[in-house]
Amino acid sequence: MSKDSEYDYVIVGAGSAGCVLAARLSEDPAVRVALVESGPRDRKPEIRIPAAFPKLFRTPYDWDYSTSKQSALDGRELYWPRGHTLGGSSSMNAMMWVRGHRDDYDAWGEVAGEEWSYDQLARYFQRAERWVGARSADSPHGTQGPLWISPPRDPNVTTSAFLDACRSAGLRELPELNRADHGGFALTPLNQRRGRRWSAADGYLKPAARRPNLHIHTDARVTRLDFDGTRVAGVVAEGVPGILRARREVILSAGAIGSPQLLQQAGVGDPEQLAEAGIDVRVASCDVGRHLQDHLSFAVTMRCPRPVTLTGADSLANVGRFLLAGRGPLTSNVGEAVAFIRTRPELAAPDIELIYAPVPFVNHGLTPPVEHGITIGVVLLQPASEGRITPGGADASARPLIDPGYLARDEDLRTLMAGVRRAEELLAAKSLAPYTDGPLGPYPGAVGDEELAQVIRAGAETLYHPVGTCRMGADEGSVTDPRLRVRGVEALRVVDASVMPRITRGHTHAPTVALAEKAAELIREDAGA
Repeated sequence: MSKDSEYDYVIVGAGSAGCVLAARLSEDPAVRVALVESGPRDRKPEIRIPAAFPKLFRTPYDWDYSTSKQSALDGRELYWPRGHTLGGSSSMNAMMWVRGHRDDYDAWGEVAGEEWSYDQLARYFQRAERWVGARSADSPHGTQGPLWISPPRDPNVTTSAFLDACRSAGLRELPELNRADHGGFALTPLNQRRGRRWSAADGYLKPAARRPNLHIHTDARVTRLDFDGTRVAGVVAEGVPGILRARREVILSAGAIGSPQLLQQAGVGDPEQLAEAGIDVRVASCDVGRHLQDHLSFAVTMRCPRPVTLTGADSLANVGRFLLAGRGPLTSNVGEAVAFIRTRPELAAPDIELIYAPVPFVNHGLTPPVEHGITIGVVLLQPASEGRITPGGADASARPLIDPGYLARDEDLRTLMAGVRRAEELLAAKSLAPYTDGPLGPYPGAVGDEELAQVIRAGAETLYHPVGTCRMGADEGSVTDPRLRVRGVEALRVVDASVMPRITRGHTHAPTVALAEKAAELIREDAGA
């Protein structure tokens, strides 16, 4: 007897997008949905503790990727953590719910159609949101969605000083960050509920998991797309008997690394790259894996002379406060406040994000700080440089080759340097004087431009936001069309950050969720048609 299982939809990847799709598509009791996740269930306690997210790095809950050597970053291979559990990276990120700028989505609309513009997408953000903080009269946030969003529950005393520094610098104060133009500063909106992380799995998947028409497979890595001619008929996954067959569609939600990797392993990609990896070409699609964009960040760290930062926050007393009341420094997401700025007055939208952290955040937090200190992370929002994902071999277990192409364009370095100068100005503000006592390594303090460029090349790191490797567009060269269907293949769609034509000026969890909310509508429309 066949061990194959049959569903209407098979979704590959239970990250931010996959959780949304599984929940929305299974709302119809007549539809059977399989969600296939290569990682384990999200049961590790550190997932719930906001300040503990670095403890998830380089564990079984992390894909633990590394880039190729980056020539513009002193030949370094950069560590790229990516979520490997239910909720994906929303189960191990810094919980920052940042939509981005209106211009981001209007640029999507220019290449993929008006339906992807800001005015059309705003309702999908609101559909996802359950804002529980104070609301202004013109608040942009939704209040009935599955994803709880709130300001920091117990912000650090130094965070208030950073906000005062932004005021004294004349930056625009935003009552809520997620406005059409988010140029200005605010406390960070967070995916938290009563001080604990609230991931896409918490908001979307766990309520839906009770439905008999939704089957969730964990520890089940997809090794092959199963084809029937030009149609994708299902997937093969480790630990799952037979083939998971899809009557309607297979949907890839494996992220900006995993989705192009699965396409390439199936023979959908650049013929030259596939041939080099020993993969037979099924569909020539040269943009698969290309247009990789990511936010590069540099940490400006200062020593704090007072013992008031998050250094040592994991004391027994603070653990007790967190467990009993959901209060205290362990509720911190680390990046407690943000400022979005323009480094040149002629710019229409911010090109730099400044993330304030009341702790020395270096080496991804993998090395616990021993000194008290504070950090302003300087983030390049709209990089001109692009990279690519290429197959590492014909075998499904071969790791993809990740080349972000950081700082390949000189203007990216100039913009980052201008952002560091703005961070230095804020750190010199009167309000932060009680909390700063000189630079804290590896940041050397204020130096000349030539030395600063060298310091950035030696110390810049990812902000964990890869996008663009299965970009959507109306042009025939795009990997996916405006309805997110893979060109040249039937019954296959991609729904995740990889379809974004351009990276947003913000963080990528919120736009991925909104994108998936819209995709669920598109999928239902196409099924009805």
